[in-house]
Amino acid sequence: MRVVALSDTHAPRRWRSCPPRVAEHVRGADLILHAGDVCVPSVIEELAAYAPVHVVKGNNDGPDLDAPKTLELTLDGLRIGMIHDSGPAQGRLARMRRRFPRADLVVFGHSHIPLDESDGDLRIFNPGSPTDRRRQPHGTLGLLTIEHGALARAEIVPVT
Repeated sequence: MRVVALSDTHAPRRWRSCPPRVAEHVRGADLILHAGDVCVPSVIEELAAYAPVHVVKGNNDGPDLDAPKTLELTLDGLRIGMIHDSGPAQGRLARMRRRFPRADLVVFGHSHIPLDESDGDLRIFNPGSPTDRRRQPHGTLGLLTIEHGALARAEIVPVT
């Protein structure tokens, strides 16, 4: 299963339509995970033309975005938790384990800082932002490959 992870698209200020380098990755994806700060629901509608989308609400998302604050789902046997803001870097892995005790992977956003970290039991993954890199060298997204109930590959890909 090929999954694209996005966060912090911040439309329409940062995302007027799907950027071409993002479209290259979502085209052919089996699923898209958006970890919040969509800002306008039309982004989800646009992404859904490529693949089914699961989204959580970020701190900049209003009541017009019909999404939960957290989400738990199982994809091809891999248990995934999603949240926008995972809190401070200090203690993040332990905090996410408490929040999502059955998860194999937690996808989050908010900081715009890409992160792929594991303690051997839980993997936490922030795809960064494809449109608002802030102090990062590139805008980024995440590519996840799920095979037989396991995360076979996780990659943070520059798109700017």
